[in-house]
Amino acid sequence: MNAQTQSLTMAGPAGLIELAIDQPDGTPRGTAVIAHPHPLHGGTLTNKVVQTMARACVLAGWTAVRFNFRGVGASEGAYDEGRGELDDLLSVVTGQAPEGPLCLAGFSFGAFVTSHAAASLHASRDIQRLVLIGTAASRFTVAPVPAELHARTLVVHGEQDDTVPLSSVMDWARPQVLPVLVVPGGGHFFHGQLPMLRELVLRHLRA
Repeated sequence: MNAQTQSLTMAGPAGLIELAIDQPDGTPRGTAVIAHPHPLHGGTLTNKVVQTMARACVLAGWTAVRFNFRGVGASEGAYDEGRGELDDLLSVVTGQAPEGPLCLAGFSFGAFVTSHAAASLHASRDIQRLVLIGTAASRFTVAPVPAELHARTLVVHGEQDDTVPLSSVMDWARPQVLPVLVVPGGGHFFHGQLPMLRELVLRHLRA
């Protein structure tokens, strides 16, 4: 993301996991772990939406931890339809944020994986913020957000997303009565709207 970004690897369940870590000024308020889009469709930790979320986290005082799922970049292993990717995310949390306040964030496929991580961790960890962008509800079974986390959750979707139709996200959110913030005219990758997306995430993290 910038010259201060720390690049490293850590041991994961399928081999090494590639990480990029950005630190805020001053003492971090917690650690944000950010998951990228679909590994088989060009998703990596350098995705522009993922970088936008990381910038918002850093500006809000969080340590931002991006990582590549298994089989992407320098991360070892092979695509596992979300099962192994959930294990990857949980291992990054264990390795990089073993305690303290936690923010979980994901984009597209990464939001699907993040939803399951939140469901797995919410009973044992202080998840202060959950951010789900372009949630891939038409393509995967996204976990419901635990009721206790609804007030801490930001769901953002583009009105004109032609990769994941807004209607599929509404169908997922409706039974939970979980609000969805719709970006008028927004596509899946929020082209031309990333500064606004960053402000939306920043506002949520600072609230």
